Amino acid sequence: MKSSDTHMETDVLVIGSGLAGCSAAYSAAREGLNVVMITAEPEFSETSSYYAQGGIIYRAKEDTEAALLDDFQRTGVGIVNENAVRVIYQNGPEFIDRILCDDLKIPFSRSADRNLDLIKEGSHSFPRIAYVKDHTGQSIQDRFYHKIKTIGNIQIIRKATCVDLITLAHHSLNPLHIYEPSTCVGAYILFQDKKEVRPILAKVTVLASGGLGNLYLHTSNPPHVRGDGYAMAYRAGARIMNMEYVQFHPTTLFTTNEERFLISEALRGEGAVLRNKQGEAFMRRYHELENLAPRDIVARSIMAEMNETGSKYVTLDITHRNSDWIRKRFPKIYKKCLEQKVDITIEGIPVVPAAHYECGGVATDMLANTTIRRLKAVGEVACTGLHGANRLASSSLLECLVFGVIAGRDAAEQISGQKMIMPSVADWKKETECIDPDLLRQDRSTIRQTMWNYVGIVRNKKKLERAFGILWQLNEDIQHFYHHGELSDALIGLRNAATTSLLVLHAARLHKGSRGCHYRMD
Repeated sequence: MKSSDTHMETDVLVIGSGLAGCSAAYSAAREGLNVVMITAEPEFSETSSYYAQGGIIYRAKEDTEAALLDDFQRTGVGIVNENAVRVIYQNGPEFIDRILCDDLKIPFSRSADRNLDLIKEGSHSFPRIAYVKDHTGQSIQDRFYHKIKTIGNIQIIRKATCVDLITLAHHSLNPLHIYEPSTCVGAYILFQDKKEVRPILAKVTVLASGGLGNLYLHTSNPPHVRGDGYAMAYRAGARIMNMEYVQFHPTTLFTTNEERFLISEALRGEGAVLRNKQGEAFMRRYHELENLAPRDIVARSIMAEMNETGSKYVTLDITHRNSDWIRKRFPKIYKKCLEQKVDITIEGIPVVPAAHYECGGVATDMLANTTIRRLKAVGEVACTGLHGANRLASSSLLECLVFGVIAGRDAAEQISGQKMIMPSVADWKKETECIDPDLLRQDRSTIRQTMWNYVGIVRNKKKLERAFGILWQLNEDIQHFYHHGELSDALIGLRNAATTSLLVLHAARLHKGSRGCHYRMD
């Protein structure tokens, strides 16, 4: 890695520190590449991957590629990319065995014969989910981070917010580079503590920035997940697709504030039952799979029951299982609910849907390449087509692992086989106008309220048109009002949230029908 007072250079720049980013960095470093990995957070673990509870798809004894594809395609409502399913089926078990089990020693639950203990979750035909109690993501993330810290050719930079991707056409000081194919050569990074923006130039840039849950008022995602990667890729000219398919997780813990804690689908996999205000197990009226129906159907069914009964939540009941077993199987959920004075061993958990996962994103091929040369995207920010119109349970961690590893490996092949232009780029123009943080919070609140009320679980033309009027004008106001504002993580996040909300809204307006997560009453 080269460094100067004005910029850094590296082989691979990884933007994001979740499982997708860790997998890409780990894989690239093992190929001998120098890697710089950045996160906007002060803590490396503050990612959606860390909060993933349920598990990761492995392979059941009776599994076949056709069976897995059928489950994906049924859940994704017929528009799942078969090539993506093929890639995870062929590579997933090997990567889990070699990297997660052998290298990282992830303490997956195991049966008496020491094989992985596999459970069944919603919309799966077989028990094929490997898990670590109810904190699979946390266990993987913690051990991956400790592993990466020991690798000499990976440099981790915290509190570093990506401002924009650097492309030859937009940023090179050589005017002739406008004739080069669309090419990414790194990113401008805000180093938060120094309040300085510097370029990090890279031969390959991997976008692993996560999703967009905090565009919505209620979400299962951590606070920093606000759509940054989609906005940056869009501004750089990458193809963005399937953005209307925002998955709402049907079961998050209802509290009197805006905080929503994920209640894993694994509870329903272990027999938990959704009940309405009257105590009726209502899912049998909505789908033949009842409580194990696809997430979009469960989320809409819960909203319908809440509207019909005038309740603020429904309950998820697992009290028929042994109380000691519940505490052992779901220790994190048990503890969190107890903090809210809910004992899940003797009473139902109050749950409501919340924004959870973006099934679309930056379009990629099966090597994680976007439509911009030398820019890859992995994890939730990417759209491989694996999820179609609705994500299958426990598929996100597997997608992060498989495509992250493939991206890192392919980056080495690209670097060894291609001539790489590393241009001189302009310094970032520094603005100094002081910004009232209350104004930033107000604008973020407007986006979240508008997206929740008008571009949420159930949509129609009238709501989408009103949302467009609000968000288009707000985006224009943000660009002008804060034009000379001193750059901060919060301002970067606001600008990106405004852009990404319009990407979701635009896709939802264009899609006149209903499919999966995109449900229009009209």
